[in-house]
Amino acid sequence: MWTEEARATAEAQESGIRNKSSSSSQIPVVGVVTEDDEAQGVFKPVDFNHVIKLLEETDKDGLEEKQLKFVKKLVQCYQNGLPLRDLAQIFKILNLCAGKIKNQPRFVESAYDIIKLCGLPFLKKKVSDEITYAEDTANSIALLGDLMKIPSSELRIQICKCIVDFYHAEPPKKHIPGYQQASSSYKIQMAEVGGLAKTMVQSMTLLENQLVEKLWVLKVLQHLSTSEVNCTIMMKAQAASGLCTHLNDPDPSGQLLFRSSEILWNLLEKSSKEEVIQQLSNLECLLALKEVFKNLFMRGFSHYDRQLRNDILVITTIIAQNPEAPMIECGFTKDLILFATFNEVKSQNLLVKGLKLSNSYEDFELKKLLFNIIVILCKDLPTVQLLIDGKVILALFTYVKKPEKQKIIHWSAAQHEELQLHAIATLSSVAPLLIEEYMSCQGNARVLAFLEWCESEDPFFSHGNSFHGSGGRGNKFAQMRYSLRLLRAMVYLEDETVNKDLCEKETIQQMIGIFKNIISKPNEKEEAILLEIQSDILFILSGLCENHIQRKEIFGTEGVDIVLHVMKTDPRKLQSGLGYNVLLFSTLDSIWCCILGCYPSEDYFLEKEGIFLLLDLLALNQKKFCNLILGIMVEFCDNPKTAAHVNAWQGKKDQTAASLLIKLWRKEEKELGVKRDKNGKIIDFENLPGLSAEDFVTLCIIHRYLDFKIGEIWNEIYEEIKLEKLRPVTTDKKALEAITTASENIGKMVASLQSEIIESQARQDVQNEQKVYAKIQATHKQRELANKSWENFLARTSNAKTLKKAKRLQEKAIEASRYHKRPQNAIFHQTDIKGLNTTVPSGGVVTVESTPARLVGGPLADTDIALKKLPIRGGALQRVKAVKIVDAPKKSIPT
Repeated sequence: MWTEEARATAEAQESGIRNKSSSSSQIPVVGVVTEDDEAQGVFKPVDFNHVIKLLEETDKDGLEEKQLKFVKKLVQCYQNGLPLRDLAQIFKILNLCAGKIKNQPRFVESAYDIIKLCGLPFLKKKVSDEITYAEDTANSIALLGDLMKIPSSELRIQICKCIVDFYHAEPPKKHIPGYQQASSSYKIQMAEVGGLAKTMVQSMTLLENQLVEKLWVLKVLQHLSTSEVNCTIMMKAQAASGLCTHLNDPDPSGQLLFRSSEILWNLLEKSSKEEVIQQLSNLECLLALKEVFKNLFMRGFSHYDRQLRNDILVITTIIAQNPEAPMIECGFTKDLILFATFNEVKSQNLLVKGLKLSNSYEDFELKKLLFNIIVILCKDLPTVQLLIDGKVILALFTYVKKPEKQKIIHWSAAQHEELQLHAIATLSSVAPLLIEEYMSCQGNARVLAFLEWCESEDPFFSHGNSFHGSGGRGNKFAQMRYSLRLLRAMVYLEDETVNKDLCEKETIQQMIGIFKNIISKPNEKEEAILLEIQSDILFILSGLCENHIQRKEIFGTEGVDIVLHVMKTDPRKLQSGLGYNVLLFSTLDSIWCCILGCYPSEDYFLEKEGIFLLLDLLALNQKKFCNLILGIMVEFCDNPKTAAHVNAWQGKKDQTAASLLIKLWRKEEKELGVKRDKNGKIIDFENLPGLSAEDFVTLCIIHRYLDFKIGEIWNEIYEEIKLEKLRPVTTDKKALEAITTASENIGKMVASLQSEIIESQARQDVQNEQKVYAKIQATHKQRELANKSWENFLARTSNAKTLKKAKRLQEKAIEASRYHKRPQNAIFHQTDIKGLNTTVPSGGVVTVESTPARLVGGPLADTDIALKKLPIRGGALQRVKAVKIVDAPKKSIPT
């Protein structure tokens, strides 16, 4: 029933008087459009309260038909869009219809029609409507997710279609005067605020066997997951694990897998990656991923299947980074290793029997992804045995060789180069874990032979178009770079079997030769890569030569020459950021490991002014190098020829080595905060702030720590001699006794000093205590005096006799204080105030006789004007030639 009151209310709203949509005290309206009005696109008001009240009624004849009729009229009204101000009432009606479906199935159609309207544009009358009705809109959209609980396939699909339409906004079919469409992203934002994503994730549990509805929900979640806010909500609702466990559900269309993988991608990218990985790191999820990947790997032949397969592998790679993920337990690690190596190592496993990879882009990407996941899996030590069983080292080494012209390569030249570099990089991570397999495959020989080809002049056009091939276009630098990285990783295992095998294959000579060849042909374009290559060569040489004199001799003068060449580099290049700092570190390390301890190499280093170069570097005052350089200098000082070179060095402004070292010492003291006086003498070694007596007692022990340690060692020696019942010779016995006595004396001296500190602290504590007591005593005495003074004051004010007595005493004291012999012509001032009945000191009193009225002009004189116009010679308002001064005013000033 449409009322006149409702129409009046609508007209008032059109004039700008808004009724709050959620208020029950006012009458919200809904527009109903007649055929004539529809042509003009105008809403006509409807009494919403009447419709809602009608739907809430039950048990009346013909009520259902009446209810359905009113809802149908409501739906007809909003064929061009839903006004935001009416949204709360419309969804309340929708909720009432949904509640009737269980007992009255005919209401499914009504609910369906209302939900269909939600896909239409939302309309606003004012710009502020989007803000004003934001809460109502968010709650209304959230209700759509709750309605997924209704067991109606038709209704669920329509809800999903409606939500998908949020992301494909269309303009209203007809323009309605006074209304405009809400912003295109408004519905999406309100869906985020209302938490629609959570209820849609939860609805998945209701659709276990309803494939069509499930696919529609996945489509909705796919759209919702484009938002970071929704992804966070979905992640908290356990969406990742819920989707992953159902990846293998039957689906002839293939949409389930595609949409689920897309949602998982979005969750990993737009929400907490760590929490999503944690959700997926369980046996059930990994088994599902394993089966999906196996099926796509073995049976996926279309372009779409291969892309999906690679996506699943990337998701698996991300999960594998979690050490708690049961990759081995579910058998996924074993299958991945098999798939990564079946092309290079023949296998009889049925999973790969007759299986081949093409040189398509997807299969090429798959190969690289498999190499990459091997690097991640090998970080879990239990994987090592699976790598051995899968012959991973042998498979990777099939790429570490020069291109064979005659053999038909499965991959294109550019693809093969990229896989080659990727395989060598993978070996750098895997080979150190599998030393026996590396040696059984003749790994050192293969790498050195490959390096020999890298250094050769054989024509080779490198594409250099990949991450690993960076800087290697048209040359072999990328291959050399990764091969040296592999060697460096093996050398720094400090495995003597590996290092000995390398030295027997003349690796030291080969490394020096490569280094000399590089520095003879500088290449500014690829400078950064060449510096890295040089650094790795020096690190390899240091690892091979350390603690082996014979290998240091092989390093010899040729090795010293390349070290000196680096040390002569322009110091300004150290700040270039290209890698000169790393090269200098590796050079200093090679001096320590390859030259020191080998006297012929040391002498040659000195002859070539190596000490001068070291001191030049030290003078640069680079803190990161100072410790290493000073350590090398200390070791070189064992060579008697070194001192002359150190003394002969001169830096800028004729600086000597001694002054340089002293300057460094002062700088170190300054950084440590050591204070000195104006003469440079240390003023606080012991003057440390904030130390208690107990701290100073401990400091005494710290000062003599080395003496105590030496005494402890000699005492252990003495005890061992006694246990073994040995008798030292007389001289040794006297020396031992003298050392023992000295140690005991030091201990007694420290104990005595500690006693003095403790006694001094005790005396100080007593003095401090006495000061506190004296202060307390003075406080009490002052308080007593104050109380006594107050009592005397009260006695004088309350007892006349006491007051008179005090008065007499005061007068007597005043008289006693006077000077009785007056000088001549002295003026006496009376200090007593007659008639005063107090015994307390009075304030300063001045008695001035009144000025005659004739001078001040009487009581009506303008004082301000008088002050402004005072004659210079005195007076107030009279013109006078002179002012007669009357008797001087009498003053009474108390002494």
